[in-house]
Amino acid sequence: MTHRLPQRLPTPPRSGRSRPRIGAVQYLNTRPLVHGLAGFGVSLCYDLPSRLADRLAGGELDVALIPSIELFRGEQYRVVSDACIGCRGPVMSVKLFFRTAPERVQSLAVDEGSRTSAALARILLAERFGIHPAVEVLPIGAGLAHTSADAVLLIGDRALGMPAGAASFQVIWDLGDEWCRWTGLPFVFAVWAARADLDAAAIEPLLARARDAGRSNLAAIAAAEAAGHGLTVPQCLSYLRDNLHYELGAGEREALSLFYALAAKLTLAPADLDLTASLSTAPLAR
Repeated sequence: MTHRLPQRLPTPPRSGRSRPRIGAVQYLNTRPLVHGLAGFGVSLCYDLPSRLADRLAGGELDVALIPSIELFRGEQYRVVSDACIGCRGPVMSVKLFFRTAPERVQSLAVDEGSRTSAALARILLAERFGIHPAVEVLPIGAGLAHTSADAVLLIGDRALGMPAGAASFQVIWDLGDEWCRWTGLPFVFAVWAARADLDAAAIEPLLARARDAGRSNLAAIAAAEAAGHGLTVPQCLSYLRDNLHYELGAGEREALSLFYALAAKLTLAPADLDLTASLSTAPLAR
């Protein structure tokens, strides 16, 4: 089988200050979005999803792949690309492990790196069962055995496959699948965003082309990344190709609006936010 080589990405115009500073997540699911991006006129750094939002807000980054929940926590961000990380069914890398029946959960441990998934877990429990568990933070590197909470949320590479100790849990939810079956909509975990005061017009084409190049080379990415993530190459390719969706289309925008409304209902986001302003600057998926 042959694979198209990555397209050469146009170099953005240089500002008088420095190269555009772009932050991404060092998870397997981001590889198709940043394929080849580091070598084309930008400064690319990696951090946890939660920390990227903080660094973007603090001015350390110009553009970052931030958790979608961060779009709802003020009007300081706007979406600058139709490239995103989403799903239209099972996502595999965001899982909620239950020691008891979901409707009996009283305590919830959430992965320290998570913000969107933590909000999603709380929304699903509240909307479907009317429960509001006490929440604790599970430190980075901690596993299922490091907490006695009734439900434990793991995200990213740690959630792929069957983590140590998972067999002792009664129920396991794939949160992407739970949302999609419950709402009939896709789900968006992360978006490329910039501060509202930044002109990111030169960066947007880079992000879209990097995404397109990555999708054209999923087999090559899987071959390079599988072993390091404890997966076979076919498993890795299936995850990247079949479980993840990389375009912010009309359905994804509708899903973000619903996610915002439900988050605001639980006071996980401010009420009366004009989400249209944040989303209107991002081009529709082609």
